[in-house]
Parts: sequence; structure tokens; C-alpha cells
Amino acid sequence: MTSCVALIPARYGSTRLPAKALLRDTGKYLIQHVYEQVAAARTPTEVIVCTDDERIMDAVGAFGGKAVMTSAEHQSGSDRVAEVAAGLDAELILNVQGDEPGVSPVLLDRLVDALAADRTAPIYTAGVPIKDRAVFDDPNAVKVVADGSGTDGGGRALYFSRSPIPHGALSGAGRSEPLKHLGVYAYRREALLAFSALRPVALERTERLEQLRALCHGMAIGVIVTDDDSPGIDTAEDYAAFVKSYTLARGRPGDRQ
Repeated sequence: MTSCVALIPARYGSTRLPAKALLRDTGKYLIQHVYEQVAAARTPTEVIVCTDDERIMDAVGAFGGKAVMTSAEHQSGSDRVAEVAAGLDAELILNVQGDEPGVSPVLLDRLVDALAADRTAPIYTAGVPIKDRAVFDDPNAVKVVADGSGTDGGGRALYFSRSPIPHGALSGAGRSEPLKHLGVYAYRREALLAFSALRPVALERTERLEQLRALCHGMAIGVIVTDDDSPGIDTAEDYAAFVKSYTLARGRPGDRQ
């Protein structure tokens, strides 16, 4: 069986919501919610939080998880997980952002299984169909266009953008269904290390999307399509909505600690 380790990058100094990994209005740290979802997946043999702050290290240790300290100089989560992946012997690496408390374990397993079965694409990611025009037009909702070669309508990524692509996708019957990109990745370890060593490219800087670096350097990215949308926590409003959803799902008030 192909070995896989899940790495969760979590930095303390988030621009829009500092220290969000340590929010715990549900009675659990936000990073704990993410950790538990990832640990529920079948394919990873180990889950590790990759952080730049002792407070996150301590929080992960408090709930029994594993965390490692990384450089504070990394510009992206991919660079952070690449630092840790360099010291592992796993063939496959899952990269799950530390602000995705609703990430689907089933989706993570689908990503790993797809990557393990496909020797032509060293990276896999996911997209969810967009039904809402507001999401399609939202620059914070990254869109991915795939070539449709996958049995689920995904296939190979052609481009990622913050713009509403493909043009006219929601304009009528018979048009291509747009996909919102979900920021989860499965990498072959050597591909992750190679990607991290590449210099940023102009399109990456323009769109502020590091996955364009991989495409510009000829690295194929496989895309699977899922209905498991898991919104990330970027703002205080996002977190409040998550707390409300979590509380309602359990039928009790959240424990504030």
C-alpha cells in the first residue's frame, strides 16, 4: 500500500484573522477540528500540524495531536509542508489547510486514491460545482477550469483564476459547469519538493495563486469533482458561522472556554 502522510500548515499571524488556529468557541481549538477531520480519513498513516508558533504547538499537544515547528519565513502553506515533507519517507503527501474544519475525510481519501492510481499527474486537487452567481463572481472564490477528461467531469487542470471562468458558464443550458477550487492537495512527495524549489512566475503573482507556478512549469494537476464543499475560515464572520453550524448540529450551546 502506498504510504501517505497528511500535513496541516497552520501559522499564527493570519492577516484577516490572527491566531485563528487557537479559536475555541466550540470547546475545541479550530486546529483540532481540522486535525480530527483529517485523522478520520482512511489513507493517511500519520497527521502532522506544521506551524511557526509555540502556542499552536502547545495547543496541538494538549489535544493529543502531533505538531512540528517550521521556519517563520515561509511565504505559503506549500513551502511550510515541503519543509516537513523533506524529512519524511512517505510517497504521498496530503496538504490540508489549517482553517478547513469541515474538510471531508471521504474527499481526502478520493484525492489520495486518485493520485496513487495515476502516474501521469504528480498533484491532485478538487473542485465543487458552482450554482450561485455570487460565488462565481466572487474573487475570493477561486475557480478552476478542467479539461473534462475525468469520469466525474474533472480531469486535468487548465487554469485557476479569481475571475469568473469559464466565461458564460452560468448563462444557459449546455454551458460548461464552473468549479470552485477547494484548497486541498495530494502530492507525490518528490513533486512537492520540486514545486517548492521553483521560482514564482508572473501569472502566480498576478492571480495570487501559487498553483499556477506548477502549471507554468509543466506539472500536471489532476482535478476531482465533489459535492463536499468545505468553506475555509478567513474572517470572524466565517468563524461565527462555523460555530453556529457546529452548535446546531449537536443541539447544544457551544462551550466557551
